[in-house]
Amino acid sequence: MAAEPKILELSNGMITARIASWGATITSLFVPDAHGNVADVVLGFDDLEPYVKGISPYFGCIVGRVANRIKDGKFALNGAEYSLPINNGPNSLHGGLKGFDKVVWDVVEHKDGECPSITFQYHSKDGEEGYPGDVTVRATYSLPEATTLRLDMEATPNDKATPISFAQHTYWNLAGHNSGDILNHSVQIWGKHITPVDENTIPTGEIMPVEGTPFDFTTEHKIGERITDVPGGYDHNYVLDCGDEKNGVKHAAKLRDPSSLRTLDLWTNAPGMQFYTANYVSDITGKGGAVYEKHAGVCLETQGFPNAINQPNFPSVVVQPGEKYKHTMLFEFST
Repeated sequence: MAAEPKILELSNGMITARIASWGATITSLFVPDAHGNVADVVLGFDDLEPYVKGISPYFGCIVGRVANRIKDGKFALNGAEYSLPINNGPNSLHGGLKGFDKVVWDVVEHKDGECPSITFQYHSKDGEEGYPGDVTVRATYSLPEATTLRLDMEATPNDKATPISFAQHTYWNLAGHNSGDILNHSVQIWGKHITPVDENTIPTGEIMPVEGTPFDFTTEHKIGERITDVPGGYDHNYVLDCGDEKNGVKHAAKLRDPSSLRTLDLWTNAPGMQFYTANYVSDITGKGGAVYEKHAGVCLETQGFPNAINQPNFPSVVVQPGEKYKHTMLFEFST
């Protein structure tokens, strides 16, 4: 039997994260504003029961083996056809019925000191949720600087080629998780293109320029400014093609809350980012009795492109045995 899931703490005196071994999930993240007032800026639950019971709409977790949607839950690889569980309209979403967000990860290291960190490990078996091959997965959360949270995800297929693409699915509200909607937050996204989708939210294969559309966040805009022009709200993959680079990661997005002045700068080495405005969240009772409604948070999920396994013109998400998948995210907070 796997160990009982537990919540661990990562703190450096400035920011404090609570991270569960269930789904390697960020359940709370306390960040100061310009006046030193601390708020919990992520949506979630006080204890693990709602996560384990499946009530959570992917709050704070790592999703995999493949994040986002795979068309019809089918793909072919090396001459074999694979069928995955269908759990999102006609598609397979976020690794299937029991993806990496719904399992207990092992805690292999928990370090305090100058750069506190927690490393989780999970062994995904051949055939799990329909995917080929054994894969060893690691996720390390660390606090390398006073107001920076870093996540390093890696995975190594042991014996067969397999698609691998993880995402960190935190819902952000920089005013505080219990402060209402994020429509007043402003965002800048270093992506000049999106991958437009069909009626089942599967990319058509096109790479579409955002210029002149409500998807253009190449300069800072309020999230709510043009959201009514996007049926259902934002739930789209951006091609991260114009951000500055530093230390092997590129600038993906800047999120800012005008009330607290908290700002989040996100850096990554992933090719895409799902910008999702919590369109399907409704009447969920979260931490401290807060009720989360539509647009209560915003997700900035860096990732491989959705359905890339079936789109030859998208960057490949196939990883060969002995190769290593590496995905880094830096969350830099400022005021």
